[in-house]
Amino acid sequence: MDIRQLRYFIAIVEERKITAAAERLHISQPPLSQHLKTMEDELRTKLVERNGKFLEVTEAGKALYKYALQMTQLMEEARIEVKEVGNGVSGRLAIGINTFSVVGLPELLHQFHKEYPKVTYKIHQNESAYLCQLVRDRIVELAIIRLPLELDIFSVLHLHIEPFYFITSNKKQPFHHQVMLADIQNHPLILPSTEGMGVHYMILEAFSKAQLHPNIVADCSDISLLLDLVASDFGSAIVPETVIKQYKNANIHASKITDTELSASTGLIWLKNHYLSKTAQNFISLLTENNN
Repeated sequence: MDIRQLRYFIAIVEERKITAAAERLHISQPPLSQHLKTMEDELRTKLVERNGKFLEVTEAGKALYKYALQMTQLMEEARIEVKEVGNGVSGRLAIGINTFSVVGLPELLHQFHKEYPKVTYKIHQNESAYLCQLVRDRIVELAIIRLPLELDIFSVLHLHIEPFYFITSNKKQPFHHQVMLADIQNHPLILPSTEGMGVHYMILEAFSKAQLHPNIVADCSDISLLLDLVASDFGSAIVPETVIKQYKNANIHASKITDTELSASTGLIWLKNHYLSKTAQNFISLLTENNN
């Protein structure tokens, strides 16, 4: 039996006449009668019996009718869901977010959810280099990362460029609103992230290009802890502007670093020449609109 025969059988049961069922299905009577006979032969049992002008459903027919209704309903639901997923109306958005994530991400997801309320989300947070690997492995379709990185196999939507800030405890504010790397190289620094990764590497590279030697006293990948350490005057730190906006701390003073070597570009990436779900395409479109 196939789904078409089950639909035929439902019509026969509900109309109680082959002629009426055939009219409902927009087919001629002989093929419908043949389909009924084929089903009975396959199941080796009578499904309906004639009682005067009408057909009566046997106990076996009643059992088949129950399952036929369930199966045709499931098929219809599957058709609708597959169509919605194909259109990006439903489905899952699998996205990676850099550890120093986008400030406006909650608002962005709210906006996307308002337009596509049936979409669910799978969100990974990690370092940019690791997120690139997740995209390569198809664990996530999209990732918001910090640039520059080797991106030959990715398509990139550049989002924004942000400066870095030198943060200290309010107990001592050696600088006003702006500062140069040369001014802070001797201050005890706590570097965010982990050695060799993302922001950590960018900060050291900026010092190196300026031929400066920073006084690094600690690395700390936990931003909340790093800010607490700075607020307690354990040391100073250099962080992207995103951190300043995300983590409000009244006990911290921030000075913008004006050296052009130290700035962070953020981008959305996805694999080139690979299938991209309609849900992911819709999210890219939303980011593109917001970025213009």
